[in-house]
Amino acid sequence: MLNKINKSYFKYGIGVSLFLIAGALFNLSFNDDIVPFTSDGCSVFPDGTLQHQQLWLQCCTAHDFDYWQGGTYKQRQDSDKRLKHCVEQVGQPQIAEIMLAGIRVGGSPYFPTTYRWGYGWPYPRGYKALTDSEISKIEIIIKEDNDN
Repeated sequence: MLNKINKSYFKYGIGVSLFLIAGALFNLSFNDDIVPFTSDGCSVFPDGTLQHQQLWLQCCTAHDFDYWQGGTYKQRQDSDKRLKHCVEQVGQPQIAEIMLAGIRVGGSPYFPTTYRWGYGWPYPRGYKALTDSEISKIEIIIKEDNDN
């Protein structure tokens, strides 16, 4: 009896796993469009100090643009370093360190968040270089945004 129940759970688990894998493959295979760029500022972090409420907002918006596009792990590291440097340049080196620690943990492409690395693409994307076709799609969206 117990053996029969274990086999039943095993078959159920295999079935659910195959369904989830098929769904992910379907998503990756047939939905490869990037959505228009959006920025939520500094995501779950303040955009500035109490006195200057948008002090480093432009740093976060530029960083969001990188995260929207996604790319390789190295590109993400470079983007995070640029954010840190930008926040340091507005006179907040301690805030820059805290932000860097937060985004290195929270910005993983493997979390289904709206601020993950590569959030413009369908989830899950992970780390991978942009193809020529993907770069063309990004350029079209940028041009359309600039024309509006």
